[in-house]
Amino acid sequence: MSVHIAGVLLLAKVLKQGSAEDVDLSLLLIEEKKLPATTELPQMQLCEAPAWPGDPVIVVDAGHGTQSHIVSPQILPFTWRTKFSTLIADVATTGNSGSGVFDPITNACLASSARKSLRRQTVEMRSREKDMAKYFVPASTIRGSIPTDYRF
Repeated sequence: MSVHIAGVLLLAKVLKQGSAEDVDLSLLLIEEKKLPATTELPQMQLCEAPAWPGDPVIVVDAGHGTQSHIVSPQILPFTWRTKFSTLIADVATTGNSGSGVFDPITNACLASSARKSLRRQTVEMRSREKDMAKYFVPASTIRGSIPTDYRF
């Protein structure tokens, strides 16, 4: 497993390997000292409080940040609401899996985007699917997934 940062390929240790069926989150550890001296990784704080439907967020991927907002799981079919209870809008314009989801007021990390989109077939045209929202892994789940030895 490896990670590209600032043009450097770094070997990564897998701290947690998730799955789409369970928690779609993988955590990797790299040796920061192997980065060029001019590259400094920002320290990110995980949010303490959960986000609520309507709250604004900024989704950051490798290329840019995009404004979005939290969406209620009530937009999903009933059987999906428990598994996909944390959602953001703007499926087409926000980053894909692994993008950070941030609170624009505190700059703390709310989550990591986990799925590109959740789709539902429209009633009128059963052959067409409509993007509804993107699921994200909330900060509370990320915090609980970090092995005790690596918490600070």
